[in-house]
Amino acid sequence: MDITKYYLGENEKPLDVIKPDGGFFGIFRTVAVVGDSLSSGEFESLDEKGNMGWHDYYEYSWGQYMARAVGNTVYNFSCGGMTAKWYLDSFGNDIGAWDRKKACQAYIFALGVNDVLNQGMEIGSADDVDLENCENNKPTFAGYYAKIIQKYKKISPDAYFFLMAMPHTENEDERIDKVAALLHDLAKIFTRTYVLDLSVYAPRYDAEFRRNFYLGGHLNAAGYLLTAQMTMSYIDYLVRKDPEDFAQVGFVNKGFHNCQARWL
Repeated sequence: MDITKYYLGENEKPLDVIKPDGGFFGIFRTVAVVGDSLSSGEFESLDEKGNMGWHDYYEYSWGQYMARAVGNTVYNFSCGGMTAKWYLDSFGNDIGAWDRKKACQAYIFALGVNDVLNQGMEIGSADDVDLENCENNKPTFAGYYAKIIQKYKKISPDAYFFLMAMPHTENEDERIDKVAALLHDLAKIFTRTYVLDLSVYAPRYDAEFRRNFYLGGHLNAAGYLLTAQMTMSYIDYLVRKDPEDFAQVGFVNKGFHNCQARWL
């Protein structure tokens, strides 16, 4: 056995190695995905009269592809059209997202398309976040997004958070890079928080990508499976990059820790 294949490769970058079986993403037994239609397995229908329909088929979501790959539990805390503000105002309560019985070891956030790109919400900055009282966060994307993190940290204080940046398309949009920069800033102020920076490491979602992996304005079944493999592989990379950061995952929500090991 060549154990070095399980270590981080020299000069390896995220997504250089794709792990269809999930790799070390499998160390997380409970995961929640906080996202919009692209996290919900949404497909677009079009009838003969030109009427469009949008359908969240969660069994096709990348979260459920991940769950089937590694045998863990993944909650779809997502819905077509989701924004951080809507999540806080009503959606989270409506689906029981704040239920302590659903406290997870890991949370993956995939928000921003509707908030920033479709609705033009002000992005804001990490300065909009009150670390002592999230109710004082400013009404910007940064403030709402961070408040969701803060609320989950009260439920699952030792959980790991993975903030997914948006990939670039054939059309340049500086807001994608600004949101990615914000996520990196948030990762600096919250413990056990990492960025899945698809704005840098994912392929460009150009016309050829869309031909293969899109159905209208949303992903097709293969596109959601690809997203699952990219997400799992990125998290596998982070675990291999700094294994000490993840050594105590098994104690999250258990009430114990190992005092001689790193506990971020």
